[in-house]
Amino acid sequence: MIKSKVVLALAIVVVGVAAAVAGYTVVERKSPVTALTQMFVPTPQQIFGKSNLLVLVEGLDYDYNQKDEEYSTQSRSDVIWAVNLDLANKRIYELSIPRDMIATMPNGAQSKINAAQSEGGVKEAKSVISKWLGIPGFDRYVVLRIDATQAFIAALGGVDVYVKSSDCFRYKTGCTGESLNYDDTWGHLHIHLKEGMQHLDGPRAVGYMRFREDWCSDPCRIMRQQQVLRALVEEAKSNRVNTLMHIGSLLAVFRKYVETDFTDPQIVSLVTYFQGISPAAVVSSQVPYTGDINLPNEGDSLVPDTQARAKLVAAMLTAAPPMPVRSPDAMTLAAIPPSTLHVDVENGSTVAGAAHRVAAELKHAGFTIGDVGNADRSDYTATEIHEHSSVTFAGAKVRAALPPTVKGVVVVPDPASPSPAQAASDVTVIVGNDLASNAAPNL
Repeated sequence: MIKSKVVLALAIVVVGVAAAVAGYTVVERKSPVTALTQMFVPTPQQIFGKSNLLVLVEGLDYDYNQKDEEYSTQSRSDVIWAVNLDLANKRIYELSIPRDMIATMPNGAQSKINAAQSEGGVKEAKSVISKWLGIPGFDRYVVLRIDATQAFIAALGGVDVYVKSSDCFRYKTGCTGESLNYDDTWGHLHIHLKEGMQHLDGPRAVGYMRFREDWCSDPCRIMRQQQVLRALVEEAKSNRVNTLMHIGSLLAVFRKYVETDFTDPQIVSLVTYFQGISPAAVVSSQVPYTGDINLPNEGDSLVPDTQARAKLVAAMLTAAPPMPVRSPDAMTLAAIPPSTLHVDVENGSTVAGAAHRVAAELKHAGFTIGDVGNADRSDYTATEIHEHSSVTFAGAKVRAALPPTVKGVVVVPDPASPSPAQAASDVTVIVGNDLASNAAPNL
């Protein structure tokens, strides 16, 4: 009798939960799995009690000993990201820092910024990098150990990446089938790739991320890192069956290669909260430099563009949450002659010719059009406007010339080239599917 009552009580609970999930699914228009997860997993706001989190993400460099074994003891950072998780607006801001940037160490000496990790571990890295950026500090850290990215990519069966040379990055339409070739026998690094869309396995993807043997060096290497990591995220999101099939391998990689002060419940909460995030809600940029000098015992080192750095930090990291560039009034926009603004247009949609049609419309509106071509990928759902101009409200001026359906797009400060002196345009418009659907021949 007691057993039957327990079973009945459990049945009532199960039915009640199922009904609640069904109701939540209908109201929120979410899948039952998503609905169930979000009903029982606390939100990041509940867990952290904050509207945003600043996270230091580092990827460790490595070397080989005399026995040809990998080691990372006292290794420097190969990848440095300052990430702002905007919990209020469900956006992610990722600011990359070239590893060769000059920074001041705790002892007052100048060194490359990636030396902080090798000299004092993640504690010193957090301190040096936060002071270099001019922010109070980081809330959390994530350190990817040797081969972490390679192992994640291998666990998913590879990623699709549009391989680019430096000229391809710089000129957008300058992709001519150039090869990327580099061999480092001691470092076990062999890169032999041609421009174009390719399916890369773990070693080749990491080789592409590490390639820097060209005029662009670290800045383009960072762009390649962003490309591959975006592709990795997209593969995990878009092919969920494949991801579920490899979930055991992915968890094993995480436990083996990732060091973090996030707890498991915190990670689950963040993953649940940000699942399904639009690519347009992930904003990436990098700190530019003005030149390079030869530091004693350090070699060629980069001098940061402090003015551009401050602008990027203010826009992407220090606001809580970050605020989009404010919309100027009509009179302010009218005072900006469109002919003074150089605009690049990239097709990030699945609609062929969309970039050329948008460029033609902007040219008709009086703007000076620069490069027109394809973006790094063709799955941009929403249009993005990247501003890299000294003209205030340059991005807003271009946005105002677009159809009303996309005028709410956020303008993101984003240096488009390794240094402002090399920037060829004021604004880059990445045409998403929202704008492409309007980009008919009679636009």
